[in-house]
Amino acid sequence: MSIGAHLIELRKRLFISAASIVVGAALGWWLTDVAVWDAIQAPVDAVAKAQGSSSAIIFPTISSAFDLRLQVAFTLGIVISSPVWLYQIFAFLVPGLNSKERKFTFGFFASAIPLFFAGCAAGWFVLPNIVKLMTSFVPDGGESLLTAKEYIDFVLKLVVAIGIAFVVPVFIVLLNFAGVISAESIIKSWRVAILVIVLFTAIATPSADIISMFMLAVPMIALYFGAWGVAHLHDRRVAKRNQLQFGDAV
Repeated sequence: MSIGAHLIELRKRLFISAASIVVGAALGWWLTDVAVWDAIQAPVDAVAKAQGSSSAIIFPTISSAFDLRLQVAFTLGIVISSPVWLYQIFAFLVPGLNSKERKFTFGFFASAIPLFFAGCAAGWFVLPNIVKLMTSFVPDGGESLLTAKEYIDFVLKLVVAIGIAFVVPVFIVLLNFAGVISAESIIKSWRVAILVIVLFTAIATPSADIISMFMLAVPMIALYFGAWGVAHLHDRRVAKRNQLQFGDAV
């Protein structure tokens, strides 16, 4: 394909992804009113009950509640439509694979979706611990009044960022199958990868909660080495196939 054809294909994929997010956001708007907001507020209510304080989420401006509902709906749209836009990414990259390797596309797709949702769930799982720890620094007699925008930004970024991070190993394998990177280069970079993962979890969980960082970092590190294992098996298969086909010329 020419550069122009690639750009047309990219525009098509982006349009489909955007349309799916809009549809998901419409559903997310309804879900926010039904149950999502109660779930987001639950960690704050639990902390207030446990500490006997009056912790609460406040909306400082007249339009903040509407703006934040749009933000929550849009984020839910990203999560709900993830099967569509993840497929569009894979569909755009598939031409880089040969006809035999394209059969693995379904495997990539089938693993990316559960991993994305698992990452979102992991971020949501550690959220109460982070809220509990951060509000524990409020002195006796003080009240923890959380600005809605800052709290919602923190929750949504934590959940979506961890979800995307869990999908990265799938893309590493895809790039290996496309011949962009080798398994050897992946394993040689394991120290850098672990450092990046630890830094990412430290940023995604901005607290001194080592347990939450550990709970996020361990599965991400395991996924990285899992990606290397798949890439290693693929490289061995390709090397064996080339040896049989070309013999000593390889």
